[in-house]
Amino acid sequence: MLALLVVLSLLFAWALAADRLARWSITAPLAFAVAGIVLTRGYDPAVPLDLEAHSTYRGVELVLAVLLFVDATEAEQYEELEQRSVGEGRLLFLALPVSVVLATLAGAAVFPGTNWWLLGVTALVVMPMDLAPISMFLRDRRVPLRVRAALNIEGGFSDGLISPLFVFCIANLVRAHSSSFADLVVRAVKEAGLAVVVGIVLGYLASQLVRRALGAGWASAGTLRLASLVLPFMAYATSVLVGGNGFVAAFVTGLCYSAAAHAVGGNNLELVHDMAQLMAFAVWFTFGKLTADEFASGIGWGVVLYGLLALTVLRFVPVYFAVAGKGFDRPERCALGWLGSRGVTSIVFAVLAVTQLPPAEGRFVVNAMCATVLLSVVLHGVSVVPVARWFERRATAGTK
Repeated sequence: MLALLVVLSLLFAWALAADRLARWSITAPLAFAVAGIVLTRGYDPAVPLDLEAHSTYRGVELVLAVLLFVDATEAEQYEELEQRSVGEGRLLFLALPVSVVLATLAGAAVFPGTNWWLLGVTALVVMPMDLAPISMFLRDRRVPLRVRAALNIEGGFSDGLISPLFVFCIANLVRAHSSSFADLVVRAVKEAGLAVVVGIVLGYLASQLVRRALGAGWASAGTLRLASLVLPFMAYATSVLVGGNGFVAAFVTGLCYSAAAHAVGGNNLELVHDMAQLMAFAVWFTFGKLTADEFASGIGWGVVLYGLLALTVLRFVPVYFAVAGKGFDRPERCALGWLGSRGVTSIVFAVLAVTQLPPAEGRFVVNAMCATVLLSVVLHGVSVVPVARWFERRATAGTK
């Protein structure tokens, strides 16, 4: 209860000073992460936080379900773009898988002798991008719209594609001796299939009911915000009850519901987006706790090297070549390759891993995640403004 009170108090304080802090480049993720480090470190912390409790595990699962739902509904269609495609297919289905494979191989080189499934889990944790550390960049009109659109769409859908693979790799790490690899594959396919069915049915029914209720005058766009708020929880719970993957169900529900929600208007998704933001702040506070615990006795150069590789070469090269021929020039392709920030998605996956894996394996994943996200917050945080200014100077020079 104390941890909840502290997070809520921090949220209230941040809301009062958000604009002032933004002028000093102090973002909400940075503020909550620092607060988590300061308040939860040591053997007798000011704010005790038990990440091994079952309630923590279930709570983190619900956080991920909401974030996946919001990501599915939030990726804008950017109708003002002359070119409808911004290479999102190549980013999601070519660059992302290649990045994960490269991260697994890099893990084997940096951490020789480590279990391949553990390396796979770690790669799936550190490679999905998150937009929080570069949120200001995505609203900066000095940056070409197609670059912002590509990053926004990739950030919105990458975690939805990664989540079933993450669950599958975790299952292989903790599987009983009686469970064969084939059994786990069949189980994963079954869970994903059931989740897709649940997501499609629930998302379609919800979209039709919302349209009809609004058309008949039974509800207003404002009151329908509550309907949008409960949908990710309904999708997760329904899928789990029928034996499906709750994360996939929440994501698919968001995809199917998105068009109707945007058509209804009236900021129909505003409430669930605010809830997701509140949950994300709590996740950043948890990240502070993880960082304080993992690096209390120092940080190994191996995880620093791995984090740097994950943020640079392992993402940059696949992205740079994947979007070739999609209308991006070299500087824009470089920007897409570099600005793959990490954040809430990686933190949530790491917390799920540490609550399910044996202590040593869980710490391995969390170590890699903490190093990668910390480096991302610093490197991407200090580079987004110079990149935006460079695009501005480039555009100005081009008009002369």
